[in-house]
Amino acid sequence: MKPADIAKRFAGTFPGELGIEILESGRDGARGRLVIERRHLHPGGFVHAGVWVSLADTVAAWATFPNLQDGSDFSTAEIKTNLFGVASEGDVLEATALPLHVGRRTQVWEVRVEVGEKLGALYICTQVVVERASR
Repeated sequence: MKPADIAKRFAGTFPGELGIEILESGRDGARGRLVIERRHLHPGGFVHAGVWVSLADTVAAWATFPNLQDGSDFSTAEIKTNLFGVASEGDVLEATALPLHVGRRTQVWEVRVEVGEKLGALYICTQVVVERASR
């Protein structure tokens, strides 16, 4: 799936409204970035934990799509996130998803989110692969 196709699929959805830019997506992983705006902050002025997780989960999804069989879809089944720093308005978060396991029924992805050259978050998720529901 091409980055433009992925961006189109996400348009109008929660992750599509966060402002995350897709940089690349393929069978071996994905990369994305988010320029932090005031809307991404908690009242203390730092990036809300949910934004870190949403960025990482979205980039993991971009990596999952190219590894699905026709007629399949997926949903995040389990996540684990460690935050190692903070980010503020104007900072750029860059996320890279790498596969830990790509199977027929599950995929496991590690996403590293960096702020500049520092690791800001480490995210690991399990995606459960399901048959696409007809709508």
